[in-house]
Amino acid sequence: MESGGVKLSLWEDGPKPGHFYSFPGSSSSGPGTACGPVRHTLNPMVTGTSVLGVKFTGGVVIAADMLGSYGSLARFRNISRLMKVNNSTILGLFSHQVAAFLLSSFLGYVDKLGVAYEAPTVATGFGAYLAQPLMREVVENKVEITKQEARELVERCLKVLYYRDARSYNRHEIAIVTEEGVEIVGPLSSETNWDIAHMVSGFE
Repeated sequence: MESGGVKLSLWEDGPKPGHFYSFPGSSSSGPGTACGPVRHTLNPMVTGTSVLGVKFTGGVVIAADMLGSYGSLARFRNISRLMKVNNSTILGLFSHQVAAFLLSSFLGYVDKLGVAYEAPTVATGFGAYLAQPLMREVVENKVEITKQEARELVERCLKVLYYRDARSYNRHEIAIVTEEGVEIVGPLSSETNWDIAHMVSGFE
């Protein structure tokens, strides 16, 4: 395009007025494809739900379930979302973001926007609403928390998430980081009880 003899390079390869931009490498071609069906499901994104972390005396416990979802479809049921980086660092993967738990001597969180903070308990996803209050209640009422107490706490929170979060799954891993190094335990499953499920009604 030229305007008064000046070449406007910004719009040189751009769309014509009223048309859509044709991205390089896209399969659509021709003028009629702009009005075709939306095909988001041809490239679905695998997402995960909550990652939990609790700091205890001498280390950190991190837990996540092993489900990878396509929207509401429980597609992959054996994905490890805890990754050992080295003997003092674990990454917990959450959706297309990374919740980073850097564990030399602290528990921290970093999201895709660069928001970062350090805390004695961390939870992502729906766990930020359901599990975080449970973890804070235990940690804030104790001067010190042991490794066993921290592990039992995240297991309890994972069970609550399995009951209450539709994108959660009853198969999980737990990572324990101490001065001795990183230990990833699992896959594990929580004992569940659905005896009162027939009594839940009124929201159909």
